[in-house]
Amino acid sequence: MRKLLQINITANWGSHGKIAEGIGMAAIKQGWQSFIAYGRWANPSASNLFHIGSRWDEMHHAISSRLFDNHGLMSKKATAELIQYAERIKPDIVHLHNIHGYYLNYPLLFQYLAQNNIPVVWTLHDCWTFTGHCAHYEYCGCEQWKTHCLKCPQKNAYPKSWLTDRSYRNFEQKKETFLSLKHLTLVPVSQWLQRQLQQSFFKHTPTHLIYNGIDTDVFSKQTEVNWIKKKYAIPEECAIVLGLASNWYRKGLPDFLQLASLLPPSIRIVLVGLSKSEQQLAAQAGIIAINRTDNIQELCALYSAANVYFNPTWEDTFPTTNLEAMACGTPVVTYKTGGSTEAITLETGAIIEKGDIQTAAIEIGRLCQQPASTFEDVCRQHIVRYFNKEERFLEYLNLYAQYLVLP
Repeated sequence: MRKLLQINITANWGSHGKIAEGIGMAAIKQGWQSFIAYGRWANPSASNLFHIGSRWDEMHHAISSRLFDNHGLMSKKATAELIQYAERIKPDIVHLHNIHGYYLNYPLLFQYLAQNNIPVVWTLHDCWTFTGHCAHYEYCGCEQWKTHCLKCPQKNAYPKSWLTDRSYRNFEQKKETFLSLKHLTLVPVSQWLQRQLQQSFFKHTPTHLIYNGIDTDVFSKQTEVNWIKKKYAIPEECAIVLGLASNWYRKGLPDFLQLASLLPPSIRIVLVGLSKSEQQLAAQAGIIAINRTDNIQELCALYSAANVYFNPTWEDTFPTTNLEAMACGTPVVTYKTGGSTEAITLETGAIIEKGDIQTAAIEIGRLCQQPASTFEDVCRQHIVRYFNKEERFLEYLNLYAQYLVLP
């Protein structure tokens, strides 16, 4: 029986953890044994779970990273235990996801993978892998990663360092470590990220684009959504512009505050995922602010009740919220940021330049004036056809199969 070991910061928790969970379930259906090693948070899983390290180890790693900018270079004991676990199960494929997050020592892990010549598939959900420090650089416009990171302009961004700037040495160490594997395929989740890789030190490493997918059975048009307007005291005749984020850092909250002053009273903004302080700011601008919702039915109802989903993200690789909104029949307006545009067509929404709130207001107004039926079928059909998660997970199984026939 073939064995798959995935390594990620979470297991069946958050977007990346759920992707790993789905891949594991797809592998199990095809007769594999599935294992997921995770660093911090987990929900019950169909795969065999292994918790890497401890809360103390995570805290020690985080503090050291804050002081010395050595993210990914601590957690030696925890990584040694992970390697012992891998030795016991002897995986045919190791599938990496987010290996940053204060839980893993990447030089130790890659030394083990190289010495044992284990095929590795690595899904990249951000840009940390090929920079000397940051996970995203688009907001500040830094391009040092194309040649060599030095004097990082985002030292205070995740993974934050208060004192040391180790970006030059981090870049060198990542390049040497990550290029040491003989059998490595990188999986960017968007064309944008694939283009970034082609300009990085991974330019000669094989890549295989696989978009993230969603559960189109769960995310679908809800017909009974009048209760949403009643719950949040929105007049029946008003249109809704929805925004959603689990963390609004660089996801466009100031843009929504500005947008609120440009839209007519007949269009109301509803934002989900705001902290208490952010809710206060939003309320002052006349925006309906919701802390968050873990209720999928309510989330689908919010998507379905909205006339437009606006995603003014300033840095993103491929946001699945765009997919979820369109699967519920709602058109999307988004900034020309990273891979955020790649699921949007002329029939399913609009793409505008970052920060162009005037144009955003015009496009949102145009879409709100059209009957919802204009978009419902075309939006949903586009997502079902190209971004169904089951088909995306099978792409990974097909990629594994290519390694299994290697001599």
